[in-house]
Amino acid sequence: MLAFLNIFVESPHLDYVVQNLSTLDNLELLWEVSGESDIFTLVSASNIEELRDTLRNKIMKMKGVKRAVSSVVLKAHRGPSGNNGAVQTQPSANDPSGSSLTVAIE
Repeated sequence: MLAFLNIFVESPHLDYVVQNLSTLDNLELLWEVSGESDIFTLVSASNIEELRDTLRNKIMKMKGVKRAVSSVVLKAHRGPSGNNGAVQTQPSANDPSGSSLTVAIE
């Protein structure tokens, strides 16, 4: 299962939160954004309990995180041919630094 998270962070702790979020194995994508929230992420989980654990015991306990709003993906309507909604990431072939990812939603 997949969920998008809007994470609201106390400004002085933004770098700390981004650094700690990037260590989570099931965090597929991570963006620092402008607008209402500070961070936008895509999280994968094998079931609702794993998602709950990630939110409650990992993300919400990080110093500086004020709140998170989640949207669980119910069904993927568009993606690469033959996919089922799962996310696969790999380093982009066009970026030798390894800082870019190619994302395939299966």
